[in-house]
Amino acid sequence: MKKNAFLFFIAISLLGMASLLYSGIKFNLFHKQSGMIAVVAGSKEVSNLSISLNDYLPFASNSKINYTKSDFRIEENIPVLDGASALYPVFSAIASATYPEDSVCFDGENFTSGSRVQMRNTRGAYKALVDGLSDIVFCAGPSKEQLAYAKEKNVELELVPIGLEAFVFIVNASNPVSGLSVEQIKRIYSGRIKNWKSLSGTDSLIAAWQRKEGSGSQTAFLKFMDGERTKSNPFGILFGSPIGYSFRYYVEGIRQNGNVKMLSLDGVAPTKENIQNGSYKLVSSFFAVYRKNDKNENIKKLIDWILSPEGQRIIDDNGYVSLRK
Repeated sequence: MKKNAFLFFIAISLLGMASLLYSGIKFNLFHKQSGMIAVVAGSKEVSNLSISLNDYLPFASNSKINYTKSDFRIEENIPVLDGASALYPVFSAIASATYPEDSVCFDGENFTSGSRVQMRNTRGAYKALVDGLSDIVFCAGPSKEQLAYAKEKNVELELVPIGLEAFVFIVNASNPVSGLSVEQIKRIYSGRIKNWKSLSGTDSLIAAWQRKEGSGSQTAFLKFMDGERTKSNPFGILFGSPIGYSFRYYVEGIRQNGNVKMLSLDGVAPTKENIQNGSYKLVSSFFAVYRKNDKNENIKKLIDWILSPEGQRIIDDNGYVSLRK
């Protein structure tokens, strides 16, 4: 009788462990194509696009972009604009302020091949720029792989800083931890801190999520780690409470997920004011990038306009931080 009871207890325990393992694997696989914010929020959102193109569509009356029609106009030899999803509101507003409306064509789901605005995300935009399909891309700096691809194709890229943005770390809103130090975050991602309890949080494993290679946020993350090797805890990924990263405005302005919060870094919150005054340390430029050998004179003219007070207002009015002090 005791032997049967013991075997029954073992069987129930194994079933429970198998159920937990199945749930963890299912969550992991389910979110393989999800954005970082969806993973950290613990939502069931899965989407190949990390931003709704319709929400920030150029020229649309119900678009969320902010712009004023400029006296500076480009009517011919119109450069094709492309870039990161996080910066789509910016270059959509730039096109709306300076381009003719018929230069942009959207079929309800995607921009058509002839449209002078595209949105291929960071990886696709850099490739399109090198391949000559786009003329200016709005992105964080290129990854080593993207620079290598340009070199392979004998293309030299020119990067012009046009605005500032904060790189931020995010956790689920229910996580009691509201701030970490740079050293603590590096220790998490190098596998030296594995439990939130070590950081005055709950007694739960840490799921230290990363992005795909070539994304703007992954390139920023690798720069943050400064060569320090990352180490993933598979049990943490399957069962732990997550930490991830993104860019400030993408988190609070575009996605606006109430189940996610941004962490203070070394006691400083990633606000626009703290980005501008330099007290938040993980701040970098984002760029207008073009091919150095491109003969289209309107590329440099447009970038000069973006750097003007009028163009910098576009940066400020669409959630980012201008270069103006």
